[in-house]
Order: sequence, then C-alpha cells, then structure tokens
Amino acid sequence: MTSTPASGSTTTPAVIRASGLTKRYGDLVAVDALDLVIAPGDIVAILGPNGAGKSTTIEMLLGLRTPTAGEVRVFGDAPNAKATRARVGAMLQESSAPESLTVAEAVDLVRHYYPFALSLDDILDRADLSEKRGNRIAQLSGGQQQRLNFALAIAGDPDLLFLDEPTAALDVEARHLFWEQVRGLAAHGKTILFSTHNLAEADALADRVILINRGRVIADGTPEQIKATVATRTVRLVTDVGVAALAAFPGVRGVEVAPGESVGATHPTLVVQTATPEDLLARLFAGGHLVSQLTVTDTDLETAFIHLVGATTQTAPTATPDTTPEHVMESAS
Repeated sequence: MTSTPASGSTTTPAVIRASGLTKRYGDLVAVDALDLVIAPGDIVAILGPNGAGKSTTIEMLLGLRTPTAGEVRVFGDAPNAKATRARVGAMLQESSAPESLTVAEAVDLVRHYYPFALSLDDILDRADLSEKRGNRIAQLSGGQQQRLNFALAIAGDPDLLFLDEPTAALDVEARHLFWEQVRGLAAHGKTILFSTHNLAEADALADRVILINRGRVIADGTPEQIKATVATRTVRLVTDVGVAALAAFPGVRGVEVAPGESVGATHPTLVVQTATPEDLLARLFAGGHLVSQLTVTDTDLETAFIHLVGATTQTAPTATPDTTPEHVMESAS
C-alpha cells in the first residue's frame, strides 16, 4: 500500500525527481521502475531489508551508478553534473580520506572543492570534532570516524544531504547531538535523505518514509500514514491462556513470548498483535482468566515494517542471486 504525501506533489519544486529508475545485474532486478519525487526541506527515510535496493537507489541518485533504464534529475539536472555536485553532500558508510591526514587537514581539503563551503571551525563544531582537529584519522574511534564522515558531507554547505546509516557507530548521546544538527539543517531549508536500520529513529525524525523491498517502493508516506496501514495494536500481558489458544482468539494476528522470557515458564509475558484489543481482553475477563502486567500500545514503525515487507516478500517472485561485486556490496547494505 502506497500513500503519496504532500511533499511528493508535482506542483512542488522537486529537489529529486526519478522516473522509471531501474538497475539490473544480469537476471536480478535490484531496482525496479522506481518513481520518486523529493521536495525541499524534507527529512526522508529510505527503509528496507538488506538487499532491498536502498544503497543502489541512493548511488543512482548520487550519480555513482548508471541506471539500466529510467531517468534521475537532481535540482533539474543530471546528478553528476558539476552544478549539481556543488549542491550535494553525501555521508556514505566508508570514508576515502587518507588516514595519515589530521581531521582538520581532511576537512579543509574537501571544503576547498566547493564554491560556498562552510568555515573549517564551523564544520568541526557542527560535527563535534573541534577537540580532535589535530588527531590523525588513523587514531579516531568508530564513532569519531562517523562524525568525520558527517563533517566531510556538510563541508560544502549542501542543499541536499545523503546519509547512509549515519548513526551506526554512535553512542546514545552522540546520536542525539547528530540529529540535532540534522534537524537544524532541515530547518534552514536543506533536504535530508537517509537510510537506517533504526526504525525508532526513522519514526521520530523523518517527515516521510519510503519503504523499499525487492527494488520496489511498497509504502510511501509520513510515519503515521505508514503505521496506519497495519490495523493492529500490541498487547503485552501475563495470562494463564497458552500461546496456541490465544492465537486462536478472533482478531489475534500473532502471539509470541516476550523477549527475555523463558518459554518454559508457567505464565510467561506474552506479546499479542491484534486489531481489536478490547475484544481480546473482554474474552479473557469473561472466561475468568488471569490477566496482569497489561499494556496496550499502538503500532510502531517496526511492526508496520515487518508486516509490509512480509506481505510483499510472500507475494513476490524469488530473485535469482547475482554474484557480481556490485550485488555483493548491495546485499551487505
């Protein structure tokens, strides 16, 4: 199910416009006729399971891969045009900066490629690297390396910023500081496109979520619109009704023992997915069953993700594996 948010309107000036975007590797279709419109100032999350086509899509939008078919325009021009590159920053999962350089040297080197670059001090401050400016890149921790990648991505004061798994190596405090910076960029009209496996992060930060599976967009909308496609709520409780019996209740779509609970416990905490929690509870109370430690929560983005990806995976044909280096790289992303 796909919903079209206001930001995808054809009357809105597009930062990115992709039409029929396709990438094939032999018999494998990594990206399948993807249409995409991104408007200025949006924070857009691209989500999907490993091998779904996320990285290939981002690389085509950046001009790093040539589409097999279809067209991409970024700021109305080809993504690898000189004028386009001057307005785009990218934080990919690996940095190519020489490890012998200091942090300041690497950032200063990159910023000189851009006509309207931020100052060195401003970049280091935004990336929380001011105290590491004299450190060699080889001396940086994983989290510090991620912050350096961010610094290099924003060096040219880009109008469009691509972030590929940007907080993967960051601790909780560093993640909060990072997203404060990203929100600040969006507040000043910058467009942010990011991929992540942290669905709670996407739920909290994205204006729009694009869910890709098997190279196709299977859902597109605000986080609330995506979650609304799955008419279930989560009931967590302790009861004397077993998993199999509870799963047979009308309206129940799934039951599992809560993570960390012993399956062999007399009354383990259960997690129930149901469209009608009130009917479930009424049936339990009417039967005189034990009900304790009860919580009922709305569907989160992770639940919607699992449901939508599972539905499309079951109905889609199985792709033929491809062992080209490009496919291997995409499968690892």
